[in-house]
Amino acid sequence: MRLRVKKHLPNAITCANLFSGCIGIVFTFQDNLIFAAYAIFLAAIFDFFDGFASRVLQSFSGIGKDLDSLADMVSFGVLPSAIMYMLMLQTKQIDHVSEWLNFIAFLIPVFSALRLAKFNNDTRQAESFIGLPTPANAILIASIPLILPQYTNIAHYVHNPYVLSVFIVVMCTLLVAELPLMSLKFKDRDFNKNFYRYLLLLFSAILILFFKFAAVPVVIVMYITLSLIQLKFADNTAISGSKK
Repeated sequence: MRLRVKKHLPNAITCANLFSGCIGIVFTFQDNLIFAAYAIFLAAIFDFFDGFASRVLQSFSGIGKDLDSLADMVSFGVLPSAIMYMLMLQTKQIDHVSEWLNFIAFLIPVFSALRLAKFNNDTRQAESFIGLPTPANAILIASIPLILPQYTNIAHYVHNPYVLSVFIVVMCTLLVAELPLMSLKFKDRDFNKNFYRYLLLLFSAILILFFKFAAVPVVIVMYITLSLIQLKFADNTAISGSKK
């Protein structure tokens, strides 16, 4: 019995991630973007804990890896694209071109699929990421309908189809870019090895405490920035070490 639980618990959590994504899609097309956004956050929690459970229980399998990617495709690919599509429908149609821009939202699952396929086959991503992870992209998109009630003054920009289109293109590019980013997986508690991870978590907690969902875009930018600083520092250390 214990072996069965050990074997199937991570996959069960992954299925909860997928279930959350499906429910979120239903909420989206009911025009309830708030609950759809919450579904992404819930899916992200399950996505974190399925990996955590796999490491703690030492339960890894090919099926689990494939299932995780399939769940992520729905929760962090299809669902955020549906949210963006609904946001695009709410924009003011400036001209005939802008009427066709709504469909650009579906570039998100296309590039998310490329990102996930790349991750599964890229041996360089065993310890870190190359390109923005799909959950980070989805969480950023989920924050938009949650931020709007807080800051109504930015609604003018969000409801512009060209602004949203540029945003979508930029995020899709980041998904597949050759951009080295740190993983938030802690292999141990060593402070020096995890300094940038602790720093990110600390500042993220402070920002979210004061600014709530409006902190999410700042956290994503900070995540990218700290990753690049960590990479630069690691390169300088390696160069210094080679000169000794």
